[in-house]
Amino acid sequence: MAEELSFPTGLGTSTPDTISLLGQDLAADLMGKVGFGELAFWLVSGRRPTPSEVRVFEAVLVALADHGFTPTAIAARLTYLSAPEALQGALAAGLLGGGSRFLGVTEDCGRFLALTLADAGDDPDYDAVALDAVRRAKDEKRFVPGLGHPVHKDQDPRTPVLIRIATEEGLRGPHLQLFEAIGRVHPEVLGRRLPLNGAGVCGAALADLGLPIDLLRGFALLARAAGLLGHLAEERRRPLGMEIYRTVDRNAVYEP
Repeated sequence: MAEELSFPTGLGTSTPDTISLLGQDLAADLMGKVGFGELAFWLVSGRRPTPSEVRVFEAVLVALADHGFTPTAIAARLTYLSAPEALQGALAAGLLGGGSRFLGVTEDCGRFLALTLADAGDDPDYDAVALDAVRRAKDEKRFVPGLGHPVHKDQDPRTPVLIRIATEEGLRGPHLQLFEAIGRVHPEVLGRRLPLNGAGVCGAALADLGLPIDLLRGFALLARAAGLLGHLAEERRRPLGMEIYRTVDRNAVYEP
């Protein structure tokens, strides 16, 4: 007798008449009743978020959706220029650029904070813990993720707003508190003041929501997908890709 195969999942399934998602009837229980941000949180965490968690989570998604002509947006536009018949390729090209300098900082910061807190005990002195973490990073010649921004040299406007929202909802947890402490103490070690950037504060907020550290970059990509789709829609209305390409091509210098 052939072995019976089994592929268990707790996410979604369908029959000829119904679609089930997360144990709910998709059409009857979710459509028009659950927002996309709430659903995304639920799909990953396996539990329905509270209204307070939804507010913080969706604030993160909004904060990360777009930041102008970043490399990810330019990559999407130029790929669309090259292959306008493949929207999915242009969108994917932009998402593939989410790394250690753009978007990936969300996960990197969340991981840095989580690892630091793992050795900090139950009731840490956040400033002392932050000072030690920044010193160790400097000694090891590593960047502290979440510090600094190429455009916002004084303050990233997203950072205080997200901290305020998390505080209002009772969700300013240890990761955000440690991140704030890093903002206070790092000049003592680095000799200069850097802003706490939006990607970093988003990573701290997501970690305080209890979401898996290894998946935090995925939430940044989820948010940026909306921004990239906006760039591609604008590219259709007001094309810039050809001019970007020609500007680089005209100013290229051949140096054998």
